[in-house]
Amino acid sequence: MGVNAFTGHGRLDPSVDKVYRGWYEVLSNGSFPLHDVTWQYPPGAALPVLAPALAPGLDYGRAFIALTALCDILIFVMLLCAARVAGRGLAGAWLWTVGLAALSTMPWNRFDLLVTGLAMAALVVASNQRAWSDRAFGVLVALGSMVKIWPVLLLIGTRKGRCTRRVWVAAALTTLAVTASFVFTMPNAFSFLSGQKSRGIQIESVGALPFHLARHLGWSGTWSAKDGSHEFVGPYVEGVSLIMQALTVLAFGWLLYWRRRSDLGMSYALPDAALTATLLFVVTSRVISPQYMVWLIGLAAVCLLRPDTTQRPVAWLLLAACLLTTLDFPLLYRELRDDGAPLAIANLYARNLLLVAAAVLSGLRLWRATALRPPWGIG
Repeated sequence: MGVNAFTGHGRLDPSVDKVYRGWYEVLSNGSFPLHDVTWQYPPGAALPVLAPALAPGLDYGRAFIALTALCDILIFVMLLCAARVAGRGLAGAWLWTVGLAALSTMPWNRFDLLVTGLAMAALVVASNQRAWSDRAFGVLVALGSMVKIWPVLLLIGTRKGRCTRRVWVAAALTTLAVTASFVFTMPNAFSFLSGQKSRGIQIESVGALPFHLARHLGWSGTWSAKDGSHEFVGPYVEGVSLIMQALTVLAFGWLLYWRRRSDLGMSYALPDAALTATLLFVVTSRVISPQYMVWLIGLAAVCLLRPDTTQRPVAWLLLAACLLTTLDFPLLYRELRDDGAPLAIANLYARNLLLVAAAVLSGLRLWRATALRPPWGIG
């Protein structure tokens, strides 16, 4: 297949052709992008950016798309095999296929697909519930978290006691080994930390919704290209940013309380909790990029491998959100950013409210299925 088959255009996606290629040129010279505000990832993100060099006979852009397409195929095969081994239905594989198709060509033009594959593989391996699978789960979670931070959220649902200790030890040792390998071989491995501090309210996030309406009601702010994304700048933006960060803290506080009060012995607890935690992270984040939907669809697909999952209705909400995400980016993005067109704003509201509804429903269903209650039935 040619480039048209991958991107739907006569050119490569700018994320690959310009951003990733620029990172590749710096990383291949043995250093991390120190002064590039768009580099906001842990050191392990260097691996998928450098990986296209392993594909012979292809330029960087085509090699990157070929590798992500291969990862997509491998994930689909993994879902099929997991369903067949357990004698379960194919809902997970179908959700992955339809969800990625609804997101158009975007998943193949982001390295999030590779990170999601690691997270999904970790959850599939953990379903064996054996000592070796606990360690393998910890290793895979650590590897994913060294590329992008979010897979660390998978740890919230590990079974209490010996299982959690095995997982955390394996994850910690893997993280130390990978970190040391980068620190001693490439300078500026942790330059990404400074890039995260100044993040504002990105125009597609839940926190941006009031400002899209405020632009039509005399608000003096506007948008600006900063910190690698398009963010709102102006009055009240900093206050909303602080509110979103506080909501993230509250969400993780609830997750810790849920973990303390819950029975995590059920086989569906780990993948279901992973989806709930990631959803809460996404809806309270100051940024919601389109590729975040790849994470959510991947985790929901693993949940659907189990017929007793609590997250089945959440998965269908996420599938609807994928369709609206593609309308938002790239189809209506310019109208949303530059003009604040009513159709673009309405679509963003619908997508984000779907995600909020999915997060609330996910948390409620997880709590009702797993939370321990006192003998007198209160709590």
